[in-house]
Amino acid sequence: MKKLESREDIELLVNKFYDKVETDETIGFFFNDVAKVDWSHHLPKMYSFWETLLFGKISYKGNPMAVHFPINAEFAMEKSHFEHWLKLWKQTIEENFTGEMAETAIYKATNIANLMGYKMEMARKIK
Repeated sequence: MKKLESREDIELLVNKFYDKVETDETIGFFFNDVAKVDWSHHLPKMYSFWETLLFGKISYKGNPMAVHFPINAEFAMEKSHFEHWLKLWKQTIEENFTGEMAETAIYKATNIANLMGYKMEMARKIK
């Protein structure tokens, strides 16, 4: 096990994580069928997103919350979906990395999952 400490590590983490997501029975359909994700476009964005969050290197530009609202409007993104996303994220980290930055990646993902789950639920109630 190695420490999570570089852009290359983030790329490995993100690739392994989305390999799981893409074939996952619980949340894979959001990516494959609802959003119809172009992985060649999505993955580099996620590398930059996590590089920005973990290392403070401002390489991500975008609004992740705004991207999820149209998906949520088409098919409800429930709290349980975000909990499952987080479970896959934690598994991927624990299988590949150790140390403080790995723990930080889990902590930040937990906050993201909680906030996204809440915001998507609130958006559905407003409709």
